[in-house]
Amino acid sequence: MTMILLALGFISAAAIVVGAIRLQNALFRTAALLFALMVFFVFFAFSSIRYVGENEVGVVIRNFGSDLPQGSIIATKGEKGPQASILGPGWHFWLWPVIFDIETSPILEIDNDEVGLITTADGQPLPTGVAFAEEWQEASFRQMLDAEYFLTKGSGFKGPQASVLKPGKYRFNPKLYRIEKVAVTNIEKATVGVVKSNVGDLATQGDRTLVNEGQRGIWTAPLMPDKLYLNTKAYEVTVISTKERILRYTKGHAAGEETEIIVRTSDGFTFPVDVRIKYAILPEDAPLVVSKVGDDQEGLRDVLNSAVRAIFRNNAESVKALDYVQQRSHQEQQSMTMLQEEMRKIGVTVSSVAIGDVGDEASLGNLLKTQTDREIAVQEQETYREQQKAAEQKKELTRTEQEAEEERRLATASYEVQIAEQEKERRIIEANAEAEAIKIKAGAQADAYKLVAAQIGQGNAALVELLRIIGESGINITPRVMVVGNTGMGAGGSTETTALIGTMLDSMLDKAPEAPAVRQVRNVEGGN
Repeated sequence: MTMILLALGFISAAAIVVGAIRLQNALFRTAALLFALMVFFVFFAFSSIRYVGENEVGVVIRNFGSDLPQGSIIATKGEKGPQASILGPGWHFWLWPVIFDIETSPILEIDNDEVGLITTADGQPLPTGVAFAEEWQEASFRQMLDAEYFLTKGSGFKGPQASVLKPGKYRFNPKLYRIEKVAVTNIEKATVGVVKSNVGDLATQGDRTLVNEGQRGIWTAPLMPDKLYLNTKAYEVTVISTKERILRYTKGHAAGEETEIIVRTSDGFTFPVDVRIKYAILPEDAPLVVSKVGDDQEGLRDVLNSAVRAIFRNNAESVKALDYVQQRSHQEQQSMTMLQEEMRKIGVTVSSVAIGDVGDEASLGNLLKTQTDREIAVQEQETYREQQKAAEQKKELTRTEQEAEEERRLATASYEVQIAEQEKERRIIEANAEAEAIKIKAGAQADAYKLVAAQIGQGNAALVELLRIIGESGINITPRVMVVGNTGMGAGGSTETTALIGTMLDSMLDKAPEAPAVRQVRNVEGGN
């Protein structure tokens, strides 16, 4: 457009000049030449006006001037070539065609899930051994995107920059800055990011396997789950899963599983063992894993497989096959301890080792059958021992019951003896009481008799007493005893009294129970 305006101005001015030359009047001719010059100037002035759109940036390229310094690409002092200063939106004047070319390009927009990596085409050379220019501070980042400031006061470096463009719109000199859009670094849940920094100072102490944040190398502190706007070339991030994982070694291994482990015991048996390993990478150990094996995928799996198979094979060499089968828990614990120690060296935490099937029919069939038969025999012996114990316990129970019965009988006899003793004492007490009563009664009767005898005489008193006894005893007083003559009784006696006493005695004998000897004599006499 500018060249067209310039051409139109030139043609118009030339036409006016040609016409002015043909004029005869010198005044008119002079006026025409001045008008031609003015037309040319107007067209020439309009040709210097340039317009840059709202969403565009304009780059000025100077076609005339001094040459750029050796190695420079962008002009900062009006030299030939692309100028550092850019044109913003709107009209710009005095950019004469032929002298200046204007190139426009759209402004750059970075989306929310993107980050812009910056590479500069001009600036100070990077120091030896440095791959990225140091990151600019947030406060001066806008000045970094000012090409003129970057190349002059800012003393920016040529090449890859550690600084990045975050989401937003940017207007910059595309001749100096090349922008590459990459995805933002997103560290998911149950993962951490291990940073390998390509910028910063080199560590000078330690083995430099892991370095502090800000130094060049693998950082000791991982990045926690987050969305980060990192320069993925300056800071290489390896995502490590912190989930607990299980690695299986099985005979019929499915996808993602390993084949079973073949072991050989000290007695020459070779058989397969199914194993399950549970492990995880703690967040603080993730940098060590990256520094040792690179990632948590094939590199880690190869190291883990090698360690697991070696440990199980070595442990099996020192035991017999039958002991290996019977001491599964011991083998699990021993293998886990050794595996934990080995994997700890690369930052992996082993939490469980479990042994599944041990051997099969082809490898341990005969051995297991022999063991089964032996176990059955042992169980039978145990059953016999238990039965014998039961019989002995039953015998002991019977003996205990007999002893308890004897003790009960002894206790009963002891009680009976005590009762008899108490009965004996009771009877003695009763007999003594009765004798005492009789004695008292007899004494009273004797005293009474003496009083009666003193009044009526002894004979009469005796007769009265006899009659009382006859009345109380119901004695038949019909004489059954004949008394003849004088019996020689004392002064108070009489024949009648003697006869009566005889009759009483005879009656009392009839009422008294016969002794066994008397009954026997009578039975004999009756039989005769």
